[in-house]
Amino acid sequence: MDVNKWIHLNCALWSYEVYETLNGALMNVDLAFQRSQSSECVVCRKRGATLACFKSRCTNSYHLPCAQARGCMFYLDKTLLCPNHIPKVPMDNELSSLVVLRRVYINRDEDRQVASMLHQEEGQCSLRIGSLILHNIGQLLPHQILCGKFNSKDYIYPVGFRTTRFYWSFFSLYRRCRYVCSISDKDGQPEFKIQVIDAGHQELVFKDTSPAAVWMHILRPIEQKRREADLVKMFPTFKSAEELFGLADENIVKILESLPGTDLLQNYTFKFGRSPLIEMPPAINPTGCARAEPKMRTHFRRPHTLQSTNSRSLPSTVTGVSGDMSSPYLKQFVHSKSQQYRRLRTDWKSLVYLGRSRIQGLGLYAARDLEKHTMVIEYIGDLIRNEVANRREKEYESQNRGVYMFRIDNDVVIDATMAGGPARYINHSCSPNCVAEVVDIEKESKIIIITSRKIAKGEELTYDYKFDFEDDQHKIPCNCGAVNCRKWMN
Repeated sequence: MDVNKWIHLNCALWSYEVYETLNGALMNVDLAFQRSQSSECVVCRKRGATLACFKSRCTNSYHLPCAQARGCMFYLDKTLLCPNHIPKVPMDNELSSLVVLRRVYINRDEDRQVASMLHQEEGQCSLRIGSLILHNIGQLLPHQILCGKFNSKDYIYPVGFRTTRFYWSFFSLYRRCRYVCSISDKDGQPEFKIQVIDAGHQELVFKDTSPAAVWMHILRPIEQKRREADLVKMFPTFKSAEELFGLADENIVKILESLPGTDLLQNYTFKFGRSPLIEMPPAINPTGCARAEPKMRTHFRRPHTLQSTNSRSLPSTVTGVSGDMSSPYLKQFVHSKSQQYRRLRTDWKSLVYLGRSRIQGLGLYAARDLEKHTMVIEYIGDLIRNEVANRREKEYESQNRGVYMFRIDNDVVIDATMAGGPARYINHSCSPNCVAEVVDIEKESKIIIITSRKIAKGEELTYDYKFDFEDDQHKIPCNCGAVNCRKWMN
């Protein structure tokens, strides 16, 4: 179920909350476990009983061995009856054995399980991913983050990172051995080390300044031996040294991007952003005192989504669905705008999550795969007149607050600065994956963020702010990084 948490297969399978999907996944096992904490077995009088009699108003609960010992009857339709309610006439669907000969597994959230593993002390738990074992994720201190030497455009190199890779043996053909990979800090530069551990041979250690350089000390001799033995070439060109080190696996990348301070890395392209489930412990100060550490920038001021003058608005960003027949999103709302909106109000928390953005400060990310034309989240806040919005904007600027406002039309503005939802954190992009649409629901205009293409889990949500063009003095730089980036937001 989780780190150091197990459950017997039949105990889960015969709990009434649990159901099995066509591919063998057991759902709601965690609910059965929670109920077991307060459910007492009628036979042994101990907690943990999850097997309940299916007869209405019967309160008998059992552990699996206790149910078998007491003579409970199990049926093919997953019905369990206690001895008091077993029918006198035998039924055809009675089970004589509880042996499970099909493939079943517990459906669980991998990110949450990885987070649980990270909170354990080093050495207690390891993360196994194929031929790779993660022992320690490491960390980056403030000076290592700001110097820019402990990351590249595509990879992060945390100090203390340690993995084990099972790969072809350095000493013998037709065998595999262990390669313990680690990263340390040497004179302000990352040092990559690989220990070669093979039974019956002396341990070797290789060190170098990059993953590719240190792995070449190993791969070249292995390839030479295989060539001399006239064996098939086993070293594909697409396999990078960072992949062998474990720095490219998506599960590890999610953890690395959730390390404290990674949002300040220079020239790094985020692939997933900070995961809300992976709460990392605070970084260790080498001096032992926070006051002795360099000050890091933690406040990010977002560009305004509303300009001061009355003539500026967002007519092309916010499209009225009821009047724009050419909108590609019209078809989605023709028959079920109200039903989709009601569902959106209850489901939006499972669709998105907040995390550090590579574009600016915080951003909103997809918590699961989203199809095209999906209602994602509503932009909510105080509905105010345009004059009030201009006055509030000046007040927010004088207080050094980020301004989060969205104009519905020339007269009404949504102010999400003090009373808004997570939609206000969606960043601008010149190549967006969402649009903002005005949807009339129950005689009220709602601003809904809708996907304009299929979005993968972990991808940041963006839309085009489409500010009015300004002179050079009032230009707002764009940090979206898209191929077609216009460099300026206005």
